[in-house]
Amino acid sequence: MTEAIRIRGLRKTYGTHRAVDDLDLDVRAGEVFSLLGPNGAGKTTTVEILEGFRSRDAGDVSVLGTDPHRAPRAWRDRIGIVLQSTGGLDLLTPREVLRSAAKSYRRPRDVDEVLDLTGLTAKADDRTVGLSGGQRRRLDVALGIVGRPDLLFLDEPTTGFDPQARRDFWGLIRSLAHDGTTILLTTHYLDEAEHLADRVGVIAAGRLLALDTPAALGGRQGAEATVSWEEGGERRTRRTTTPTTEVSALAARFAGEVPGLTVTRPSLEDTYLSLIAPHVDAADPVAATEVPA
Repeated sequence: MTEAIRIRGLRKTYGTHRAVDDLDLDVRAGEVFSLLGPNGAGKTTTVEILEGFRSRDAGDVSVLGTDPHRAPRAWRDRIGIVLQSTGGLDLLTPREVLRSAAKSYRRPRDVDEVLDLTGLTAKADDRTVGLSGGQRRRLDVALGIVGRPDLLFLDEPTTGFDPQARRDFWGLIRSLAHDGTTILLTTHYLDEAEHLADRVGVIAAGRLLALDTPAALGGRQGAEATVSWEEGGERRTRRTTTPTTEVSALAARFAGEVPGLTVTRPSLEDTYLSLIAPHVDAADPVAATEVPA
């Protein structure tokens, strides 16, 4: 199987609103795929359909070779899910929560290994009610991977993580991907998508706007670069599609190092924002500002 997820003509309507509008999408087996989009784009609806938690109105969907709407119990054993939040665990310890969850799977990871991977070993026997927001998020991630899934859904997994915890989590995701786990990641952190994803898809208004590697999305590789330098007491800037040629000319003119030289191309965030701009209501402050600086 070369495709872990295959979507053709997916449609979901709520009243007169099409949350997902004839969406076509493939996620390759073994890749880390990031799904990006503003609030209301259709990401959550799409992912819930893929997880088997929501029905669809039209279209064909295959997840690990099975229609999730009619999937047997054995299929669920191959899926890991990290939701945006979980509840009802306050009186249990992380170790107790994971031991209980592990019993639902045929080949679970060792609980102590999972605690270590998610940075919860020191809190393993504390009641969940006393964990910080970031530590509770780590427990959500631990629940998602304890079953050793073939396909892992990650919905905003690093919300509440400090910078070091995020970097540690990225290492965990790379390790899972290296071992062959297919990962579908939704995130509002564009640096996270750029560091982790083999490919990214941008959706808005229920439709796929762009699909490519993070480096090439929206023509980033061929976009104009901005070359800036200091000269005559001023900051000078030039936009060009041939930055190497421009830098070589500057180096020759300055006979060596170019003062204050910088060369920048549009970031993934720049590209993302330009793609979704026509689909974001400027009067909607949530949608317009959901990408962190």
